[in-house]
Amino acid sequence: MRKRTIVAAAGVGAVLAVAGGGVAVATSGGDDGPASHQYTQRQADKATEAALAATGGGTANSVETDSENGATYEVEVTKSDGTTVDVRLDENYQVVVIEGDSDSGDN
Repeated sequence: MRKRTIVAAAGVGAVLAVAGGGVAVATSGGDDGPASHQYTQRQADKATEAALAATGGGTANSVETDSENGATYEVEVTKSDGTTVDVRLDENYQVVVIEGDSDSGDN
């Protein structure tokens, strides 16, 4: 009976370790919203770097997963002139499209 207890405890420990790793990946987006992000901090950093390079610099406000226009990531960037754009990137961190936040409003 002692061997079964040790094996069961080891199994529970392995499940908890895997579940804990999943939570770290799911919540590593850095926002206060629900844990819906499915990327690592490294992926978020790469997406941010690619978005800032594409916009010529600025400040990255958020990184989110995206499914529009074939994109994988969406990075909101405030450029040095104060305008805000959404940079959509594919899974290889290549720009799919850059959209200004005011594109859909004042016509």
